[in-house]
Amino acid sequence: MASPSADPFLRATAVFDHDHPRVAALARELGGGDAEAVARRMFEWVRDRIPHTGDAGHDAVTCAASEVLATGTGFCYAKSHLLVALLRGAGVRAGVCYQRLSIGEGRFLLHGLAAVELPTYGWYRADPRGNGFGIDAQFTPPREQLAHETRMPGEWDSRLVFPDPLPAVEGALRRCRGVRELSSAWPDLELPPRGGTGDGTRTAPATA
Repeated sequence: MASPSADPFLRATAVFDHDHPRVAALARELGGGDAEAVARRMFEWVRDRIPHTGDAGHDAVTCAASEVLATGTGFCYAKSHLLVALLRGAGVRAGVCYQRLSIGEGRFLLHGLAAVELPTYGWYRADPRGNGFGIDAQFTPPREQLAHETRMPGEWDSRLVFPDPLPAVEGALRRCRGVRELSSAWPDLELPPRGGTGDGTRTAPATA
């Protein structure tokens, strides 16, 4: 059951269900210390201990933090959901961010990130999707080291932080029953979303 909170970046929801016993237990296990230390520990745990669904060749499509833990896999969105839930469970404000990335042949998809509010630096984005295959995402505040950079026309990189997943993302993860179905219906938005908190959006140049 979602827990009430006056702060939307701390509350438990159906996706960020840090009130679920397994999520709460892991948040306690990884918690302790200042916010930056907690965030680094949780980021590295999710990045390294939960395989990225596509990288690992799994077929399950997960969404809520508890589903990611129970299934042991998730795409970028779901792994970010787990990281956000763990952070909130430890009392650290957290939300989600998005990039739009090209996958070739005129197709694009949204890429999910987590964002944590650090006392020294403010909102800091981290990408727990998992390393390997030329990807090296790290937790190095105040410098960001994400899995992807936006360079292709039509891509964008939003720094806006949202307290809940975008409906396009949550809807796709809830609706699709397997990777094949999801891969034909990746969540996508041509323009950056509005309404979050943060400091703006960078759009890839109109020419390569």
